[in-house]
Amino acid sequence: MQENMDFPSAPKALETRDWTYTMRRSMQEIMPGLFLGPYSAASKSKFDVLLQFGITHIVCVRQEGESVFIRPNFPDNFKYLILDVADCVTENIIQHFPKVRDFIDECLSNGGKALVHGNAGISRSAALVLSYIMEKYGLNYETAFAYVQQRRFCINPNEGFKQQLKEYEPIYRAQRTLQNGQSSKEKGRHKRRFDEVDEYSELSEAMDQCS
Repeated sequence: MQENMDFPSAPKALETRDWTYTMRRSMQEIMPGLFLGPYSAASKSKFDVLLQFGITHIVCVRQEGESVFIRPNFPDNFKYLILDVADCVTENIIQHFPKVRDFIDECLSNGGKALVHGNAGISRSAALVLSYIMEKYGLNYETAFAYVQQRRFCINPNEGFKQQLKEYEPIYRAQRTLQNGQSSKEKGRHKRRFDEVDEYSELSEAMDQCS
């Protein structure tokens, strides 16, 4: 049974159009102020579009080899969070969830709007947005996936990311329980869950490097 932690209700579905293949090349608003899309949505030719939508913050997801063509194009105009993440099943993406949460929260609390993009806006960036939606509204992976997919139909995190997202639910709930000030016994139980974030970091170091 889920604990009552007074999560806010997820916004009602935004007005959506029938999905077409070409829409994957543009960004979509997942919740008020948070957009998900491909790198092409933040390319040099899209500066005016970003301004039109009120974007102020951009999460740029890439691995080292992609930095040649996936880059922060407007460092003087938008605040960037650049993450080194490979799209492979052994990649430790869960370690980035808290920093993405804090970056988006800071953006929204100051009246800004954020775009999260990788290369295609399907796996890595989608996983980061899913983690934010899960934690923001107290959702499990399946419910968050359905929510985000209503707005960007092409999302498809790889199997490793899916597993980490599923395991993130008890972790963010543990953190919230600690912040809300529970009994010592409950704190110990949930603290063990929250330490799983660090365990993922240790596991990733033992894995072979992703190609």
